Amino acid sequence: MPIISRRVVMNAVTLSEDNRRKLLEIAAEEMLEKGFQATSIGDILTKSGLSKGALYHHFPSKLTLGYAVFEEIFVADCAHRWEPALSDPDPISGISKLLREQVAEMTDEMVRLGCPINNFGQEMSPIDEGFRQRINREINHWRDELEAAFKRGQAAGNMKTEIDTRQVATFFVASIEGAIGIAKNAQDRALLETCAEALIGYLEGLRP
Repeated sequence: MPIISRRVVMNAVTLSEDNRRKLLEIAAEEMLEKGFQATSIGDILTKSGLSKGALYHHFPSKLTLGYAVFEEIFVADCAHRWEPALSDPDPISGISKLLREQVAEMTDEMVRLGCPINNFGQEMSPIDEGFRQRINREINHWRDELEAAFKRGQAAGNMKTEIDTRQVATFFVASIEGAIGIAKNAQDRALLETCAEALIGYLEGLRP
């Protein structure tokens, strides 16, 4: 019986993981551009150069691929971008800085494509319970993180103690997603800048 070295096994595992990540990233690009339903498995395979067997080894269906794209690409990216602002002891300053940086970095293409989490919500929540639950869980998690940040801001004396932090967190999420949505629909980056500055002004009004 041939002996397979540990290095060979590890190389095979690494290659498999690399292929999985490649499929996720290409699928994310396709789904952001076209939406989940219009995305073609064939196009993903063509762009990746991988076989159908390689894809189905990692993702038994298009739906499981979509769930993985949502959680491992879009949600992970959102969490990475927001972590510094949400951990700032002065959340108003941290969030305001992040909003201005994000708006400044947004290209016309990014405005055209919009927020992937919101896009999935608009397209898939009415027709797939798995997507609806995942999107709802992420929105609620974002609200939880914002609420916790605002409570820390209150404790540090950087926000009014009488405000309802849950209400503010909910309003913030709805406002930023709405701003991205109307900017996408109008294909107008200036609308996003206007909404961001208005939201920053609202947050500044919550200081003691």
